[in-house]
Amino acid sequence: MISNQILQNTIDGLKSIARVELCVMDIDGKEVASTTNMVGSAGAVVEFAASPADSQEIQGYQYFKIYDEQQLEYILVAVGTGEDVYMIGKMAAFQVQNLLVAYKERFDKDNFIKNLLLDNLLLVDIYSRSKKLHVQTDVPRVVLIVETGGERDNNVLELTRNHFGSNSKDFITAVDENNVIVVKELSDGTAAREIEKAAQSLESFLEKEGIRNIRIAYGTVVQEIKEVSRSYKEAKMALDVGKIFFDERNIVAYSELGIGRLIYQLPIPLCKMFIKEIFDGKSPDEFDEETLTTIYKFFENSLNVSETSRQLFIHRNTLVYRLDKLQKSTGLDLRVFENAITFKIALMVVKYMKYMENADF
Repeated sequence: MISNQILQNTIDGLKSIARVELCVMDIDGKEVASTTNMVGSAGAVVEFAASPADSQEIQGYQYFKIYDEQQLEYILVAVGTGEDVYMIGKMAAFQVQNLLVAYKERFDKDNFIKNLLLDNLLLVDIYSRSKKLHVQTDVPRVVLIVETGGERDNNVLELTRNHFGSNSKDFITAVDENNVIVVKELSDGTAAREIEKAAQSLESFLEKEGIRNIRIAYGTVVQEIKEVSRSYKEAKMALDVGKIFFDERNIVAYSELGIGRLIYQLPIPLCKMFIKEIFDGKSPDEFDEETLTTIYKFFENSLNVSETSRQLFIHRNTLVYRLDKLQKSTGLDLRVFENAITFKIALMVVKYMKYMENADF
């Protein structure tokens, strides 16, 4: 249902253009929106609503009926007589009628998209409702999730809609209190870089509007509308996994998650068992800061001793000494690829476990 505020804004705009006082009432004679005082008109409205006429002049006022799918919804009153007032009232009624249709269609599409994202529709329902709502079924789309931290700012949903434009083929909705979801239609052959640019553009726009702590995640491109829910699930995972393993980044793609996506799906007891077996119950992130810096820099440089020692401003032999010391304490030689992989995964597993433990509170 269209809000009273939208109706008020509409007739205020019409009055400023046409210089005619307007009032929208429900069929019981209660005022919904008005630019003038209509005290005492309730009886005339109820009487007109019960009459067969679609428009009528009563006591110097022009009355018009507004329908929602053949059901009488509102009575519009234009103050004054004459052809000009009648024409303006007719145009105002037509405008409100179109608003009802537009908002109802938007509401229906919004419900459809929400149910589509949440996998609440049968395959036959997806295609039948798509046809009814004039939603194309065979165009490429991708789902983006926008999170602003804590409880969603009430303005984020409308700001996001404004950013993509009212004439856009994209769908912007929300299925919970924390996130805004964008189902973005793409052109054929759209590269991943174009999706990243769209996410960056949205982030920049929201920041200019004063929204902070923005995180955006997106799934993979799907070609059929029935697959939109898969892109949504991927975007949700990218949002969660990104907080653990890519916490320094505000925009994360599902395709970039790598091994973090697998670790995220491991049960915590299995993770604890893995750490206990490899490190005898110790945590691989409990080394001193110098050792951890050395380990991370060594991984960053693809296990290259010379480049790592150069970036750390230490002698090559000093780095070798540190790696030998680490090998003695853990049994893992990071210069050996298999051992390096084991240690890298262990660090990620510990990070995942700590994140999940904190998330429980």
